[in-house]
Formats: sequence, C-alpha cells, structure tokens
Amino acid sequence: MKAPTIRDVAQRAKVSLKTVSRVINNEASVRGPTRERVLQAIDALGYQPDLSARSLRSATSYALGVVYDNPNAYYVISVQNGVLSACREQGFGLQIHPCDSNSPHLAEELRDLVRRSRLAGLVLAPPMSERMELIRFLAANKVPFVRMLSAAEDPADGYPCVFVDDRDAAYEITEHLIQLGHQRIGFLWGGASHRSSPERYKGYEDALKDYGIALDKKLVIPGDYSFDDGFRGARRLLALRDRPTAIFGSNDEIAAGVLAAAKAGGIDVPYDLSIAGFEDSPFSKQSWPALTTAKQNTEEFARRAALRLIAELRPAGDAVAAAYAANEGFTPQLVIRDSTARARLPVTD
Repeated sequence: MKAPTIRDVAQRAKVSLKTVSRVINNEASVRGPTRERVLQAIDALGYQPDLSARSLRSATSYALGVVYDNPNAYYVISVQNGVLSACREQGFGLQIHPCDSNSPHLAEELRDLVRRSRLAGLVLAPPMSERMELIRFLAANKVPFVRMLSAAEDPADGYPCVFVDDRDAAYEITEHLIQLGHQRIGFLWGGASHRSSPERYKGYEDALKDYGIALDKKLVIPGDYSFDDGFRGARRLLALRDRPTAIFGSNDEIAAGVLAAAKAGGIDVPYDLSIAGFEDSPFSKQSWPALTTAKQNTEEFARRAALRLIAELRPAGDAVAAAYAANEGFTPQLVIRDSTARARLPVTD
C-alpha cells in the first residue's frame, strides 16, 4: 500500500501544499480552524513527514541531537524518550549520540556532528552540559544547544538550560532518615564527573549540620552511579565496627546494590538497616523491599529541555518560543517506601 503524501493531505483538507507545510513546520501564520483541519487530515491518513528530506529542501534543519555519557541505562532511556516526545510533538527528527565525555576532541566531535548531520541543535545531558569550556566552544561555533543541569538555582550565565535541584531533594531524604532516629547515616557517591554527585552530597552534609550531627568521613564512600559500586561501598560501610544504621545511595542503582549487600550479610532491611536511593527509577520499585527515594521525572525533564532548545530556534512571537523562552527548574519529591524505618534503640541492661 502506497504511503500517503503531503499532496494527499492537502486534497483531503482542501488547502494548498504550502498551508500543509506551514502546519507541519508549526508556523504561527495558519489560522486555528485551518490548522485543525490539516491536523485531522494528517491523523486520518496516517501521514508521516519525511524530516530528513524536509531539511534538505530548505535552509532550516528539522532534527535535534541528544548527547550523553552515563552508565545508568534507565536514565539514558528516560532522556531519549523525553527528547523524542518533544521532537514528535514539534515535527523534529532525533539523532542519538553516545560519546566519551573525557575525549580531548569532544568539542570538535560535536561541532562536526551538527554540521555533518545537519542538526538544528543539541540537547546536552550531564556531564557534557556541565563543561564550561565545551559550552563556550559550541557557542563560539554557533551550535545551538540546551543544557540539562544539576543546580540549586538558575546559573543565569547566558546559556539556555533546564535544571534540577538535587541538593534540596538530598537534604529532604537525609532529613527523613534523621527524623526516623538515625544518627549514623552512610553516604555513597555517584560519579564525581557529574555535578549531581556533589550537589546530592551537599544536601546530605547540610542536613546533618542543621540537625547537629557531626559528619563522619568514614561513612562517606566514593564511587560511580552503578549497582556494583553500591554493593562494594555497602560492604565497606557494613564492615565498620560502628556501622551505620542507614545508608543513602546517590541513585537507585547504588541503593539496590546496598540492599543486595545487606541481604548477603544477613542484615534485615529496614529494621537493622534503612536504605534510601534517588531518582525513582525501576530499581526503586522492583527491589524488595521497595526503596525510599526522590522522584525525579527525567523523561519530563528531558522533554522540557528539548522544548527549550526548540524555543531558541523559533522566531520571536512563535507560540513555542513564548512558552519555553526561560530557563526552568525542577525539584525531585521524596517518596517514602518500605526500605526505611525507625532506628532501633540500643539495648540497655
């Protein structure tokens, strides 16, 4: 069966080819009733615009790139799905580009990617989004981009971004553990190259300070955002003579590793050890017991990042440009599940 064409859409909607093209490109000049008629025709026919051909026929590109380097597969999938959702909504194609954030040639690689693939711009996930030398290089080479950042507030540095307040959410998790009576709370870092790691650690540290609990460096273990590092870090903490009664993993994969280490050691969770994670990934729901965590809607976060980029590409007065012209912040929300409980009081004679 022959795929429907733009001409079929125009005939069904009783409009010109140019009007259909304007609707596909989301131009503001098409009146509401006409736009709705064209959209109904597109839906009825199942028409799919050829975005690559559209880019070649015009001076405007209609494809975005999303750039990432992250060991957490759930995070990567959520970012991809969020950006793809915005691209489909706005008539853009999407190119996925995993890369090595430590490559000395990364800046040139991304510049050449945009030129070679004729991309309209890039959505930069951490840690690339946090490298200011890379950001300045892309800006100097006129590569449009938006950054996904971990930040307590808008950096207001002149470069577009969406940001998530990991610090405040980590404070809330630590506070929850303190209010359950825990005084010795272990902390397992994520990857040091990601700004989310020091932001989450700062929230943990601030909560301890505000509640008058001295920071014990023996309870803080470096690592990466992985299950294996969570398992190894937990084994180190649980081997301490005065071991923690609670452990906060910087993401849910780490926390799931902690849970596995506790079970391997015959430790009852949550009655002998409370465990908390971060992000509300499938790890947090599939674990037993399910993990207390901070719900970070990464998919929506990435979708807003893509819309922020598209707003940068659109002319002034365009509806998307007006709606997403400003940087936007998000705060993950505490989700209390069965992996945390009141600290057991020491047994006295």
